[in-house]
Amino acid sequence: MEPTTTSDPAPAHAGDQSREQWSSKIGFVLAAAGSAIGLGNIWRFPYVTGENGGAAFVIVYLACIAFICLPYLLAELALGRRSQKNPVGAIKAVTGRTPWMLVGGLGILTGLFILSYYGVIAGWTFGYIFKNVVSPDTAFADFIATPGLVLPLFALFLGSTAAIVQGGVEDGIERAAKVLMPILLVLMLLVIVRGVTLEGASAGLSFYLNPDFSKIGSGAIVAALGQAFFSLSLGMGAMVTYGSYLPEKENLLSAGGYVALFDTGIALLAGLMIFPAVFALDGNPQAGPTLVFDVLPGLFQQMPLGTSVGMLFFLLLSVAALTSTVSLMEVVVSYCMDERHWSRSKSVAVVTGGAFAFGFPAALSQGISPTLTDMTWLVGESGVLGATDFLGIMDTIWGNISLALGALLLCVFAGWVWGVADAAAEIRSGAGAFAPGAAQVWGMFIKYVCPLVILVVLLDAFQVI
Repeated sequence: MEPTTTSDPAPAHAGDQSREQWSSKIGFVLAAAGSAIGLGNIWRFPYVTGENGGAAFVIVYLACIAFICLPYLLAELALGRRSQKNPVGAIKAVTGRTPWMLVGGLGILTGLFILSYYGVIAGWTFGYIFKNVVSPDTAFADFIATPGLVLPLFALFLGSTAAIVQGGVEDGIERAAKVLMPILLVLMLLVIVRGVTLEGASAGLSFYLNPDFSKIGSGAIVAALGQAFFSLSLGMGAMVTYGSYLPEKENLLSAGGYVALFDTGIALLAGLMIFPAVFALDGNPQAGPTLVFDVLPGLFQQMPLGTSVGMLFFLLLSVAALTSTVSLMEVVVSYCMDERHWSRSKSVAVVTGGAFAFGFPAALSQGISPTLTDMTWLVGESGVLGATDFLGIMDTIWGNISLALGALLLCVFAGWVWGVADAAAEIRSGAGAFAPGAAQVWGMFIKYVCPLVILVVLLDAFQVI
């Protein structure tokens, strides 16, 4: 089929009828929410909130989700369903072979590289399920510097991810999501109930629920927007890929809304899990990235049934991480199947091997290899925006800069190249409630507001502002 142009206001769908699809809306919502819900929500959101003043930061974060991320999420879903392709194929279906395809390629690379080091961190979470039973006195720094632990855990997590993706969209990803996401919610509620019943938990609830806007500055606003994009897996084509498996009759407005609602709800629950316990046991809410791995295990040991609560918590983190690594791998696998015409089995094998190869040095860079742990010999004393170890450099380049750049370019593509009229027509297909007035407001956000705000995040990342 010839690629359509932006002049057609309601183009026919570009994919063939044999493409895999979700069996139901709930299957898609759980899988897409699982893609978004991960360590970014349960590990990253609480510590970023703690560093930026608590409740006031949460309100700014919610505003970023509603006014920036949700409009952009709809654009990714619409592009995916319109084309029935991966990020590269989606752009090619709209514009033909143009340099804009490189934007899709950036999304594929971003997904692969994030998968490589994200799998290392996910392996740590799985190991911590048992670490506090087998060796509770082992410090986090010592744990991640033990090659006999971190490398097998990394391989195990990548293998588990590959097994789910190998099953395909309906029988693999969707079936796993329908099991993993309810488990995740139940585990979170159990930890929350235990935490809020601790003596002194009310101070944590006050920190988290009573806003003090004097603590909000420009840095906190930028951090809130960055966290919103990170937590919703935007900018790397995951939602383009997942949207490509949606049938034409599906209501994109409600589907996208449910995904954002589910993702945001889990992030908010993560704060309820952590802050009451931290304050009740005299922890430091500003402990930063070590809050989960270094601070909470010590706190759990002071709780009644603390070992069991700790195991539940890290099981929860592992489940959340797995739903995210599945989507990261599927983005690249979908590209290999669509554009390279490989089988799913070959695609999964090649992507898993590539992710392990790139993740191997990341696993060694937390104290195992001095050369990879301190890379100032390559990047200088200031590092890459402050990061000097291999994993940190990868996260800075791919998890921060590349995500924001990909989101900016995809936003410009949707608003100015594909065009808001065609994009809105795709959203309206299956969603008659998307009235012309609402479509115009959405188009204004996609063309002007979202790109400008994302650009501010990029400039802040490079310390220009």
